Amino acid sequence: MNLYGDTRSGNCYKIKLLSSLLDLRLVWIGIDIMAGDTREEDFLGRNPNGKIPLLELDDGRFLAESNAILHYLAEGSDWLPTDRFESAKVLQWQYFEQYSHEPYIAVARFINLYLGLPDDKRAEYEAKQASGHRALEVMERQLVSTPFLIGLHPTIADISLYAYTHVAHEGGFDLSGYPGIRAWLARIAALPGYQAMGED
Repeated sequence: MNLYGDTRSGNCYKIKLLSSLLDLRLVWIGIDIMAGDTREEDFLGRNPNGKIPLLELDDGRFLAESNAILHYLAEGSDWLPTDRFESAKVLQWQYFEQYSHEPYIAVARFINLYLGLPDDKRAEYEAKQASGHRALEVMERQLVSTPFLIGLHPTIADISLYAYTHVAHEGGFDLSGYPGIRAWLARIAALPGYQAMGED
């Protein structure tokens, strides 16, 4: 399978990390979003929404949206619970990631890392901080009670939230006040098959 992505993107990293943990072989096809690669007609023919990551299956079909790709790759593995309630909890955390976490932590990181924190974006960057910390506080409350977001074992919910949380400092978020999150980050990084962001 081919994975179209940007090495600095947390959403793309989710897929690389899970594939490494599952020992799946994906062919990486680099996409430069700042150069406009996702707006090229060739790419839009693959994903009309013009976003990465994008997974190309062996049969030529395409699957977009990072959390949907995680579900596809994790099907039948320990990373996706079969218990009905736990499966719903995975989705709960993934919706949380998309609506309460990423819009603040990932966007602040994008403004700083990709755009270089220009003056005309500083107010937007600073406005992301309070809501980003509220999302981190929600995670902290869970992670002081259980080693992983769903309980005793890691799931793709952890992958979804690990991607941008472990680089939250690049968006101005200091994690020193979140011991539960920091311990969780260390547990993820210690998993067999772990791959750091940016590694091939």
